[in-house]
Amino acid sequence: MSASTDTARPAAAARGVDLTPGGPTGPLPTPPPRAARPAGGGRRWGPGRVVVVMALVALTGVFVYPFVWLVSASLKPQGEVFDNRIIPLTPTLENYVNVWAEAPMLLWLGNTVLVTVLAAVTVTVSSAMVAWGFAYFRFPGRGPLFGLVLATMMLPGAVTMIPTFLIWNSLGQVNTLTPLWAGNLFGSAFYIFLLRQFFLGLPRELFEAAKLDGAGNWAIFRRIAMPLTKPALVVTLLFEFQAAWTDLMRPLIYLRDSDKFTIPRGLKSLLDQFGFGGNWHWEIIVTASVITTVPMIILFFLGQRHFVEGIATTGSKG
Repeated sequence: MSASTDTARPAAAARGVDLTPGGPTGPLPTPPPRAARPAGGGRRWGPGRVVVVMALVALTGVFVYPFVWLVSASLKPQGEVFDNRIIPLTPTLENYVNVWAEAPMLLWLGNTVLVTVLAAVTVTVSSAMVAWGFAYFRFPGRGPLFGLVLATMMLPGAVTMIPTFLIWNSLGQVNTLTPLWAGNLFGSAFYIFLLRQFFLGLPRELFEAAKLDGAGNWAIFRRIAMPLTKPALVVTLLFEFQAAWTDLMRPLIYLRDSDKFTIPRGLKSLLDQFGFGGNWHWEIIVTASVITTVPMIILFFLGQRHFVEGIATTGSKG
């Protein structure tokens, strides 16, 4: 290419002329002008959108109001707890001081955290291992066996309540925290089904390639399958955390001493003592309920992104 052509190229480009060999020699076409973006982020507020937003705001108020009322009642003295005012006439923090003196809330919180963490971790790991076996391995009777696992969800909890109690009683574990979480070592049918669906969504070629590189089944599960199903694992962990945190039935069955109570069992004892027991100190009960509820709200806000991700994906990371 000559030096004159090299010199002419920038000038021609400035005039919109293409000097590429074999290309057009006329002016380049002018792109169409972009449409002006409407105000408000590109979305128009039509009547339908306004109705949807108003409905969402109304539903949000319906769901949030009970907790707002609970917080408001915890800031009121005894005679104003049920006056249905959102803003207390005489707000006070005395209830949050008295509740720690009337009940061993710190001990109950510690028992609840211990049981909840153990229950959530054990059921997540055990269910993931069983789900991985049903999703990855091919063996005779896999389908009927998985159907049998799912059939256990059809059994009401009352059917297995007495046999389970007899087992723990024969092991000497009644009035201990062990029955509240140790049953999760054997997994949960619902979580097994959930995690299996995520494992089935993973490309099998990844596991075959890892096996060709010399990785064993345990290494494939721990290093490939588990990281790729993180949204499902987090959802399982949070679901069981919430279930164990709010569980009242098993503490009522297995716990006898107040120093082993969990938060739900402790709230039941407070209700018996200060509510229907004749003392009528409902401000203590609602204050303890607020202290119990706040950790779950914080946990939800921390894990809501994983809820959305777990619903929107099928376990594969493209």
